[in-house]
Amino acid sequence: MTDSWDTIADWYAELMRAGSALNDFNRDVLLDHLPDALSDHHVLDLGCGKGLITRAVAARGAAVMGIDPSPRLIEHARGAGTAGPGTVIYAVDDICVLGTVADNSVDWVTAGLSLNHVPDIGAALTAVRRVLTARGSLTFSIPHPCFEAPYATWTQATEGAVRRVVGDYLAEGFWRSDNPQAVRRAGNQHRTLSTYLTALVRHGFALSAVTEPAPTAQVSAQQPQRAGLPPFLVIRARRT
Repeated sequence: MTDSWDTIADWYAELMRAGSALNDFNRDVLLDHLPDALSDHHVLDLGCGKGLITRAVAARGAAVMGIDPSPRLIEHARGAGTAGPGTVIYAVDDICVLGTVADNSVDWVTAGLSLNHVPDIGAALTAVRRVLTARGSLTFSIPHPCFEAPYATWTQATEGAVRRVVGDYLAEGFWRSDNPQAVRRAGNQHRTLSTYLTALVRHGFALSAVTEPAPTAQVSAQQPQRAGLPPFLVIRARRT
């Protein structure tokens, strides 16, 4: 059977419960681009999974809606409860459509490691722009395209260090990892840096920040080979 997010949802939820320094790091670097206080703000969390980022945003006081195309992941998110003082609701929805979200209804859209799963980045950005208020912003993270390209791997260098071997960076499109313990066995859409940045400009966004956060000590302790590389690219863009 070919894996999907529904088929790996239980495994993924258990991975999160056991503790994942990389996912915690992704949450934290995304939150760095949001205000510390979000009372009276409405936030939409795209591809919310089991709600790690959704709950963290609610903890800052926001009214948050988490959406994901996987019904099983939404079940796990609902079962994890809410971290107030804000509020959280969840819905199954297509990120490229956002049929459950009204026009001009959210101040912020967050997308932690989810836009790299949508098949049509243009459609997703069009939907995001539609639901944002006139001064709203999108903040998202993706696996760093330079180092997480299809078929990237690790190798032992002559000096003893483990080094990253860059994959097929220019080979844009859908690919699936053959690692049975990898999240991307459910599939991933690889795009170059220029594709993401150009898509934002073409669909009515202006860049506010682009960062490549260095991994924390916790990430490096769990995955020492990542110590010298940024695992994620984080972008904040405002609606124009």
